[in-house]
Amino acid sequence: MDLGIGGRQAIVCASSRGLGRGCAMALAEAGCDVVINGRDRAALDATAAAIRQRAKVQVTIVPGDLGTPEVQKALLAACPAPDILVNNNGGPPRRDFREIDRAAMLLGVIQNMVTPIELIQAVIGGMAGRGFGRIVNITSYSVLTPIPGLDLSSAARAGLTGFVAGVCRQVADKNVTINNLLPGKMDTDRLRGGHRARAAATGGNADAIAAQDALTIPARRFGTAEEFGEICAFLCSKHAGYITGQNVLVDGGFFARSF
Repeated sequence: MDLGIGGRQAIVCASSRGLGRGCAMALAEAGCDVVINGRDRAALDATAAAIRQRAKVQVTIVPGDLGTPEVQKALLAACPAPDILVNNNGGPPRRDFREIDRAAMLLGVIQNMVTPIELIQAVIGGMAGRGFGRIVNITSYSVLTPIPGLDLSSAARAGLTGFVAGVCRQVADKNVTINNLLPGKMDTDRLRGGHRARAAATGGNADAIAAQDALTIPARRFGTAEEFGEICAFLCSKHAGYITGQNVLVDGGFFARSF
């Protein structure tokens, strides 16, 4: 399917690896010029090279922590008139809620709520004026059901979800959409790190723990960054203009619900 976004300009945050990389790759393959971002310059360079090898598009690198005003300014300088914004960022580490101090709380909210809102504020006016805009926020299935130890991450992402629920309806008539992608258990460094941590704590085997974990998912496997990226690209396409304000679960059926 032609997604109808060839030649569009996209900013994909935290895209040097994992789900962000999957989104950047899928958008590039759909013909978008992409601005990618990450803290690890080596990983960022490797991702840029991989994208250039697979798609004949312009790839611009903006390294650094997008939670800082300086990096946000650099992103917008690299792409002053984006058609697509994919908000993504790492979350706070797993921690008992009793151990989270005020500084950690504020940092978590900045990472997973304030930063995406600031970027939305910066780009949405231009999108509305040009009559096309697609914003996708990568949150988590934890906004719907708690994950032990990720209370701060869940709360910040839920805050973002509530914020954009109203904003998206103010620009829908301008062909600007805002949707949220909620990954479940995806085959990423973060998931594998959790399996290794459990193995270290229990004396078990990380591969065996991962295999057992996969069996808890109706699909009997973890999701991939590639398929996640394709879903993101569709939500950014010309075909998705009538989809806005939605929380799209990508979890292989893990979170059981009827509505």
